Amino acid sequence: MSDCAFCEIVAGEQSAHRLHEDDRTLAFLDDAPAATGHALVVPKAHHETLTDMPGDLASAVFWTVRRVAAAVEDALDPAGVSVLQQNGVAAGQDVPHAHVHVVPRDEDDDVRLAWPGDGEANAETARRLRERV
Repeated sequence: MSDCAFCEIVAGEQSAHRLHEDDRTLAFLDDAPAATGHALVVPKAHHETLTDMPGDLASAVFWTVRRVAAAVEDALDPAGVSVLQQNGVAAGQDVPHAHVHVVPRDEDDDVRLAWPGDGEANAETARRLRERV
């Protein structure tokens, strides 16, 4: 797809620090990293969100995520690793091509992910979701 930065990286039209590539996925370093070693894993085929992808492609993406997370742990020895996937602008997705962040974490880093909910509506929410899963 034209106008897609990640499609351009996949096609070799835009540079990136590539970490791993197979027939369906590509992993590369984020050019605006939250931490040293922050990587992105994308499907090579253009899909805007995780839920747009066929299940077998989503599986392939997450196999690559696992591989990259293991490499981050082995090479960089962080205190932890966050794996994050966002669908849509409201969720923080800034490139409309499905991607997964693999972020090395340390105890004193500045990366913050917070969930302010209290869980009181969980029973009703669970019922509504079970009907659609």
